[in-house]
Amino acid sequence: MSKGLIDLISILDLEPIEVNLFRGNSPKTSWQRVFGGQVIGQAMMAACRTVEGRLPHSLHCYFILPGDPQVPIIYQVERLRDGKSYATRRVTAIQHGNAIFSIMVSFHSDEESAFNHQDKMPDVPPPEKLTAEEISKQPMFQEVFQRMPDFIRRYYESDRPIELRPVELSRYFGQKIDDGRIHVWIRTAAKLPDDPALHMCALAYASDFSLLDAVMARYGRTLFDKRMMPASLDHAMWFHRPFRADEWLLYAQDSPSAQGGRGLTRGSIFKPDGTLVASVAQEGSIRERRA
Repeated sequence: MSKGLIDLISILDLEPIEVNLFRGNSPKTSWQRVFGGQVIGQAMMAACRTVEGRLPHSLHCYFILPGDPQVPIIYQVERLRDGKSYATRRVTAIQHGNAIFSIMVSFHSDEESAFNHQDKMPDVPPPEKLTAEEISKQPMFQEVFQRMPDFIRRYYESDRPIELRPVELSRYFGQKIDDGRIHVWIRTAAKLPDDPALHMCALAYASDFSLLDAVMARYGRTLFDKRMMPASLDHAMWFHRPFRADEWLLYAQDSPSAQGGRGLTRGSIFKPDGTLVASVAQEGSIRERRA
């Protein structure tokens, strides 16, 4: 079993400590605060543990305080509704006696509908053309790839839970994306068990990666810029159609607005065959460090 699979399974595998109470742990990293996607995925898993026969169709959450990666996170689930077609759960993540995160997750029983449409998937290179080896063959990247910063090289490492293959690599070297539309191929680093809820939680975990980059792309900057202080404020996600998080998915992102130290981003997630499987929206704090 690969390290990537072990890490993701261990991150999402919560410990039940009482009815409606679960404990989650953070992986050992150098990060100063808990990754937002981790809290989303763990809180969603806690909600899923209290619902039978239904899968999530949407989530809405707020980041309240930074999470401490050295301390376990307690997830308290409130069973707000168990109706005929829908169920609703509210989950609060707690550390040091304080709420650091809150999420509402809605579950729906599968049903047929007379309405079925979706947006078209953007036309971008497939993930097979975006490996480190393939990128290094492109004339425009042959020289810069050799001096590529470590943080970009890490996009191609497979020893972490999520693999990321960005399409617009030139934005990491200062090129502005005028319309702010960027694309990233994502998947878990290894195969997951055949549990649809687990795949949804894994995609929720991955959905927080790179999303605020869509704001910075308009200015030829990245969230790796040491002058920036990015932070997720709220996050919403809708699940549309079945998928596997361990197969490549295209994360198409844009930013329709930024003002007052905040930036709004949106994402559409597609299977390689063009099927739209999920939509995402997030607002984040986008501030520059003061001298």
